[in-house]
Amino acid sequence: MIVLVVSAFKPIGKDQTMTARRRTLQKSSRPQSPKSKARADSTASPARQPKAPSRSKTKSLNARQQTLIEEAGASKSQKSRDLILESAAKLFRRQGYSATTLRQIAQLAKIKAGSIYYYFDSKEAILDEVLDIGLHRVFDAVKLKLQQAGDVSHRQRIALAIEAHLEALLAASDFTSANIRIYGQLPERLKKPHRPIRRAYAKYWDRLFLDAQRAGEIRRDIEIVPLRIFVLGALNWTVEWFDLSKKDAVLKLARRTELLIFDGLKK
Repeated sequence: MIVLVVSAFKPIGKDQTMTARRRTLQKSSRPQSPKSKARADSTASPARQPKAPSRSKTKSLNARQQTLIEEAGASKSQKSRDLILESAAKLFRRQGYSATTLRQIAQLAKIKAGSIYYYFDSKEAILDEVLDIGLHRVFDAVKLKLQQAGDVSHRQRIALAIEAHLEALLAASDFTSANIRIYGQLPERLKKPHRPIRRAYAKYWDRLFLDAQRAGEIRRDIEIVPLRIFVLGALNWTVEWFDLSKKDAVLKLARRTELLIFDGLKK
């Protein structure tokens, strides 16, 4: 009885162990049947997929990208338009309106001649804007200076207006100088659209001088309109003979003009 028990627990030999391993490897290497594979796939943990962005988020991103593209295009378009105007102002100032061609403007702006028509219908359209910029920049600068001045004397208001006018000539010299040089040479139909703003600016100065006269700061026998024509004419033509490249020089010229108007030539 003891012998039988011992033989039942006889250790497995080396050859039997190797055989069992080969059987296990063969079994694992056998191709799975479709049903077995389906069962295995169904019990396996699904792979984690990246979360797709929501529709609203995708739409928002696309809208933002489109906005950036449009803004970049608009900025580039505006730069080209400004360059055309600056080039035209230089040429109008240098050689007049009639002698300036669209081809010359395009050449100075470094663009193709045909590209100008993308921004302007004609040379007259360019002229209109050059003249408009030239006067509006000066007018706006003067009004802003006086609005910021607060409660000052009439003489000081006129002095500040002179200073602002000269500073604006410095900042937009080609536009203002083109305006001054060519306006009188233009045919009536090209002058007409710009008369309202020119008259408004003239009346603005008339009011400055009239208020000073009523306050006793300008003599009663001085006529306001000739005084305004004299002062603005003197200021405008400084672009032809005075170096406006330095602000200090501009301020000195403004001070001298004020002294000449109010104190005259007497000691």
